Amino acid sequence: MCGFAVRAGARTDSEGDFAAALARLGHRGPDETAVLAAGDQALMGFKRLSVIDVEGSHQPMRRGDGADPDRYTIVFNGEVYNFLELREELVRVHGEVFTTRGDTEVILAGYRHWGPDLVHRLRGMFAFVIHDRVADLLFAARDPFGIKPLYWTQWDGATWLASEKKALPGLAHPDLVDPDQVAHYATFQYAPEPATLHRHVHRLEAGHFAMFRPGAALRPQRYFQPMFRPKPVADADRLHAEILAALRDSVRIHMRSDVPVGALLSSGIDSTAVVALAREVNPGLLTFTAQFTDPGLYDELPVAAASAAALGVRSIPAPVSVDDVIAELPKIVWHLDDPVADPALVPLYFVAKKAAEHVTVALGGEGADELFGGYTIYREPHSLKRLEALPDPAKGLLRKASAVLPEGVKGKSFLERGTAELRERFVGNAKIFTGDDKRRLLRREGPPHRAVTDPVWDESAHLDPTTRMQQLDLHTWMKGDILVKADRMSMAHSLELRVPFLDRVVWEAASRIPVEHRLQGRQTKTALRRAVAELVPPAIVERPKLGFPTPHRQWLAGPMFEWADHVLAASGCGHLLDLDYARGLLRAHRAGEADHARKVWAVMVFCLWYAQLDRPPLGWDRVRAPRRAATGAPGLATAA
Repeated sequence: MCGFAVRAGARTDSEGDFAAALARLGHRGPDETAVLAAGDQALMGFKRLSVIDVEGSHQPMRRGDGADPDRYTIVFNGEVYNFLELREELVRVHGEVFTTRGDTEVILAGYRHWGPDLVHRLRGMFAFVIHDRVADLLFAARDPFGIKPLYWTQWDGATWLASEKKALPGLAHPDLVDPDQVAHYATFQYAPEPATLHRHVHRLEAGHFAMFRPGAALRPQRYFQPMFRPKPVADADRLHAEILAALRDSVRIHMRSDVPVGALLSSGIDSTAVVALAREVNPGLLTFTAQFTDPGLYDELPVAAASAAALGVRSIPAPVSVDDVIAELPKIVWHLDDPVADPALVPLYFVAKKAAEHVTVALGGEGADELFGGYTIYREPHSLKRLEALPDPAKGLLRKASAVLPEGVKGKSFLERGTAELRERFVGNAKIFTGDDKRRLLRREGPPHRAVTDPVWDESAHLDPTTRMQQLDLHTWMKGDILVKADRMSMAHSLELRVPFLDRVVWEAASRIPVEHRLQGRQTKTALRRAVAELVPPAIVERPKLGFPTPHRQWLAGPMFEWADHVLAASGCGHLLDLDYARGLLRAHRAGEADHARKVWAVMVFCLWYAQLDRPPLGWDRVRAPRRAATGAPGLATAA
């Protein structure tokens, strides 16, 4: 796990500018820094977090093809877990000789023999760029699910690529913020890839690669398209055995490391299953759990600690207070690159910080909900079946009736959802601002959400409604929220977070599960629960989905109120958002008139992001934590 920056093409900036860009990635790789020129026009820089072959496998790495000993140069972020098997094949079939014990050299040797087809053989999480000096060509690739990030832009005649957006040029120009993506953020709570909130910066999408000349734009090509393919199940026990075998194999190879490996443990089944399988490889596994320490808040530590005790592993708490959150939230947002309005990233940040004090690598349960059907909203097509069966005139009357009901009245949401088409009512796991709300919030109305979601709906027309919802989340929510926060919150502390559920072998098993084996009654992830039932404590097997419960509602109504109000007022993005409207939502939330916590949180996170645009790379001091008055009430920070 590391960070890299590549500049290819015309050089209008100095070497010092490139070094400064690379320095902004220091948290991703604190162990080594190196820069190499590749060919006449490419500069490749690397920040290393040493995990595999600690004493070797230095990057940027060069490897030849016989005629040219320095033909290929690579920078690579991530892990290829099947590198030992690929190396053995390259030695046996192609007579390759390796001088290192890591996966980086295996990628280079594989590219020499297999070219772009190499990506189909890699099992892992990765983003890498290879420069071919003979062909004067660059090859960039990103893993199938988008676990590892890869940004690119063209600036002053050069093509730049980097592990994080903050290493790219041009970010301090507020006029480059894209209002269309601000509108999508208001809906989805993130800017959907391949776009970012900057017009000139893009992401290489998950499951894509690109070949290009120095200074030229990337032309991405898709090499992997995850699509659910449910099949009838004749033998449920066999299905569960196949799921367990795939997950056990994935956890086994995810444990490959030359440095200590731990695991993040919540009170849910996903991380508990990973821990149960990981302890088979390492009985001394350490686990880490977030703990909210302010009085009266939900605390999942007792459940997680009980699971750890039942599995015979050590549980280490990561305490989080509201003062910690206020002090660190601007820094958290800076690490995100683009704002992500999911409050669950806050406890993840602090649990990753605690884990990094003990281990260099940790396993997590990300991806299980999207693959195995874990979100409770996936039951919606069943609960709305009777309404959807009504004739269109009847649904029209009910829709009109729901429109006149006041917000918060029981049944209003049920009628609205039941009388709307699936592609209209479901935009992904989180929908923050509705159409009317967006018109009040945004200074400029952006494109409709269907510009993002319709391509997925169209590709999945042959699937049942629940599976189509999963398909949408797999291509939007998981990539835009789940994996972004997992990568940024762990790498903020130089911790490598591995996600065994997002593995090709596990995907092959999960993608075939029919909907009746994913959801049964009020239970989600039924097949996964049955698959790991003999390994996981019974209370966890039957425990309902809770998400990552974060007390942002209580924070915004109480100890965070004045600071949040100051952030909304002082951020300087009033030309993009109606901040008086947002502050009104905050006041109404505090008064208990309505629950506006998610909306206010989304705007506040955006404001923190915008306030730091012109102060990279350490601009979170612009909106400082408030000083506490003698009474314990929060004071107001002074904008820097």
